Amino acid sequence: MNPSIHPVFASGLVCPLDKNNVDTDQIIPKQFLTSVSRDGFAEALFYDWRYLADGSPNPDFVLNFPQYQGANILLSRANFGCGSSREHAPWALQQYGFQVIIAESFADIFYNNCANNGMLLIALSKGNIDSLFTRCSEGPQQWQIDLKNQEIRFGNNAALGFDIDPDIKQRLLSGLDFIGSSEQFAPQISDFEQSRKTSQPWLG
Repeated sequence: MNPSIHPVFASGLVCPLDKNNVDTDQIIPKQFLTSVSRDGFAEALFYDWRYLADGSPNPDFVLNFPQYQGANILLSRANFGCGSSREHAPWALQQYGFQVIIAESFADIFYNNCANNGMLLIALSKGNIDSLFTRCSEGPQQWQIDLKNQEIRFGNNAALGFDIDPDIKQRLLSGLDFIGSSEQFAPQISDFEQSRKTSQPWLG
């Protein structure tokens, strides 16, 4: 682990999206998947919920509420990210500004896609999720996500712990994806390749 990296992964405003089964078709609808670029998806995030038929912002959708502008932590319910395996979904969420998603559960492929793109997903029990939504109902929330100590901090010394796969935790703290993690072992890989060539030259 890089000792210079601060243990706080994210700190900021929470947006409560009180929905179960938020699928990738809602996160980023199919008509926005034609680009080969990884950029420009923020405006299309939750498009069908976020905009009215005339293209104007839907005032009844939570992302458009004035008090949640600039949110970087998304709170939702069970089975977030279900549906297709499109990697555009985490791209859209990340480009909008979300660094952390907290929910009761996540679709496996979506979870791994987010981790590979440097986003932290936190799964909690239904009871804890209910409690977090209760907090949000009391007014806009500013939370701190301490990844090193695996805590969501609410202020006034209140905190809630969470579990995370150790490998994903290490990669997020170090800022490395799978390729970056592998490149850390470049000297060992090179030594192994050289030893194979020496001991078994017919392998080339």
